[in-house]
Amino acid sequence: MENFEAARAAFADHDWTRAHDSFLAAAAEAPLGADDLAALREASWWLGLIDESLVAAKDAYRLYVEASDNRNASYQAFEIAYAHFLKGEPDVGSGWIGRAQRLLAAEPDCAEQGYVLYFFVEHSLNEGEETLAKAQEVRACGQRNGDRNLIAAGMVAEGRVMIKLGRAEQGLALLDEGMLEASSGELKPTLAGNIYCNLMAACHELGDFRRARSWTQTTSDWCDLMAPAVVFKGICRVHRAQVMQISGAWTEAEEEATRVCADVAHINVGIVAEGHYQIGEIRRLRGDLTGAAEAYREGHRLGRDPQPGFAQLLLAQSRTKGAATSIRSALAGVTDRLARAPLLAAQVEIAIAAGEPETASSAADELAGIATEYRSSGLEAAAQLGRGSVLLAAGRIEEAISTLRSTCSAYQDLEAPYDSARARVLLARAYTDLGDTEAAERELEAAHAVFSELGADLDTKAVGDQRRSALPKGLTEREAEVLALVAAGSTNRQIADELFLSQKTVARHVSNIFTKIDVTSRTAAARFAFDNGLATPKRG
Repeated sequence: MENFEAARAAFADHDWTRAHDSFLAAAAEAPLGADDLAALREASWWLGLIDESLVAAKDAYRLYVEASDNRNASYQAFEIAYAHFLKGEPDVGSGWIGRAQRLLAAEPDCAEQGYVLYFFVEHSLNEGEETLAKAQEVRACGQRNGDRNLIAAGMVAEGRVMIKLGRAEQGLALLDEGMLEASSGELKPTLAGNIYCNLMAACHELGDFRRARSWTQTTSDWCDLMAPAVVFKGICRVHRAQVMQISGAWTEAEEEATRVCADVAHINVGIVAEGHYQIGEIRRLRGDLTGAAEAYREGHRLGRDPQPGFAQLLLAQSRTKGAATSIRSALAGVTDRLARAPLLAAQVEIAIAAGEPETASSAADELAGIATEYRSSGLEAAAQLGRGSVLLAAGRIEEAISTLRSTCSAYQDLEAPYDSARARVLLARAYTDLGDTEAAERELEAAHAVFSELGADLDTKAVGDQRRSALPKGLTEREAEVLALVAAGSTNRQIADELFLSQKTVARHVSNIFTKIDVTSRTAAARFAFDNGLATPKRG
């Protein structure tokens, strides 16, 4: 009996290693009862011993069923279902949830019914008010039955659904309250991890970088106190990698994501898939395009949609047409507005590069609408960047400068150095178009310093090239292309066909060119192009 008493005491103290080892020692002396097996399941889960946890849970389930203890049997079925979903085995998980439902069909009101309902709420977050009502019933069930875990889970489910419905402020308040419960160390581990994942998912959907930083640090500190807590540390580590990437700590971010892929590969396929996607993002930003492609592929193999990173990778490879097709395909059929936001942000950049101004403008407008609806600082900054890019491409320089200045400030406030530097590059182009070369150089110098420090090799080179090849008279790169074709004798219609622009846009570019270089005819414009090395005279 000594091992049994030691195991139960260690379990009560959350000393998972000692509890696990003592239960195994006790089991060598005599068979464990259902309650002890359930405790062994939990201790094994904390230690990341997912297969051992499942064996103990299934043995506990069998004994509870034999004792006609349907409530406890259904809860073990619930835990078994979650474990299989984490492992990427949804069919098996669904089967166990079905067992839990069957066991509870004839039971009076109880907390276990709330857990099963919570499972279905989690899988229908996008279904609006009907799901919100179910989430509220989960919390009410917890309150009726005095179950703190269920109250917190219902609160978080309500929060996620409210955010989906556009009531972000109310939803985040509920998620924050739920996280206070999760970080207390007094909830069941499955529910605590689930709450944290829901909060971080909401933060990333909304671009709420500040909240993500705060709760990731809190959870990380708590994990350190709950050693070894393998599963929690894996979950926390991938979210910490996401925060580090935004903050510019790319080396540390890749190390964290890589550790996730190694530590929880046998436990949580979704977290590992996200880890590979994060590795792909960091490698793409650093200019390791081959390594990025490999990481995106591995994440996709494990079930993580590789977009928008993959489309942005194609753009970095100068496969602009493929990038435009890829991001358009990624957006097709995606109705969740928050899920569309990062795809739309990528589409703005890609469409401008592909010479598709109407597509870029439409994407920027939709992104702005989402930012207005959800009132998130991260989404608002992304929308400003998109709008500034569109204004710049359309030649509306003064409006672009105003918008891009605000974008730089917004990203600086969010402590997102890479995004702020990207906005600076666009702002420099706007200043150049306005003829303010000194202001342009200041922005390029600042952006170059950030890109260089981060190790963003492709961006560093591009800014360096831009600084070395400033065009005369404040001409933009697009205007230089148009001028070269004017010098070659092309008509506006021919230029439009060559550059995939509308004739109206070409006419506007030609007018801007004439004004900037102070000429009134195409012949004079052609001579300017030849004299300034922007065009090559025909031979013969």
